[in-house]
Amino acid sequence: MEIPLPQGGRLCVPAAVVAAPATTGALPSQADVVDTTVPAVTCQVDKDGGDDPDVTHGLAIQVTAVMADQEIHIAGGRGVGIVTREGLALPVGEAAINPVPRAMIRAAVAEVLPPNRGVHLTVEVPEGKEVSQRTLNPRLGIMGGISILGTTGIVEPMSEEAFKHSLEPQVDVALAAGYRTLILTPGRMGQRALKERGIPEAAVVLMSNFVGHLLDTCRQKGVGAVLLWGHLGKLVKLCGGIFHTHSAVADGRREIIAVHAALQGLPLELVRSIMEANTAEETIALIQASPAGPGFFDYLAEIAAGKAAERLQGNVGVVFTNLKGEPLGWSQQARNLAAQITTATG
Repeated sequence: MEIPLPQGGRLCVPAAVVAAPATTGALPSQADVVDTTVPAVTCQVDKDGGDDPDVTHGLAIQVTAVMADQEIHIAGGRGVGIVTREGLALPVGEAAINPVPRAMIRAAVAEVLPPNRGVHLTVEVPEGKEVSQRTLNPRLGIMGGISILGTTGIVEPMSEEAFKHSLEPQVDVALAAGYRTLILTPGRMGQRALKERGIPEAAVVLMSNFVGHLLDTCRQKGVGAVLLWGHLGKLVKLCGGIFHTHSAVADGRREIIAVHAALQGLPLELVRSIMEANTAEETIALIQASPAGPGFFDYLAEIAAGKAAERLQGNVGVVFTNLKGEPLGWSQQARNLAAQITTATG
């Protein structure tokens, strides 16, 4: 089966007829699945994610076509999520089939649809409901299945850009819920800790390692202020101007902490111990056992907040935590921002 692509060109996609009603005629081929002698037919393709780290790779995607008098109607069936929150590209109550995939479906079907005829198309992903629990869909308010996404029809192998852009809708959903001060946290550990502290889930954005990208997104979308909440070993990198926090890209945790420990006049022996520490948790224990105590983490949080505020061009607070999600240090604005989010009505 050959389909047109949104940005030009065509793509040949292997497809198979998986269900068709009993008829007196032959089953339709892939080229004439809208044959008016066949009232309905279901075809299937398997999602090919290539090298992209995508949990939907290999999923069966099925579309059932039923002839109609006019127009092309597109609906979601089992395994396709339903939008339940404002702020996404689709209205609440609509199947989570994004505008570009909808346009692609219409263009492909229009090429083979007989004149003055229409068709009802139901998109289904049999395993979509189970797989959706391993995506951001529940956080975005897309319930019951996966989303049919895309802008080009082609998966870019190992696309870090695609991953970063997939995080952006969380900001839209939070803004649509009425929040202007958002909390950005690297992952599930921070999410759980914030929930335990009474922070509204809709105000929390998971940013993975892409601190800079999410700060840029918040600036572009008019977010009023941001609270960064996360483990010391990740967010302390901001003190060195590192906004992509994956250790494979940039590290420097020990070096940053050690330099600031020296600047604060901590004993040289402690500075050396920090440089020799294997983990951030070991560093935390060393500092907590020293005269510097928790005040040192407040000091570091203030430096990180200043760097992030320059990137956001707005108000930023930073909270460093340990692996249990317990706060270690707060920048000056952090407590006020946390209070604003907690008391917001959403």
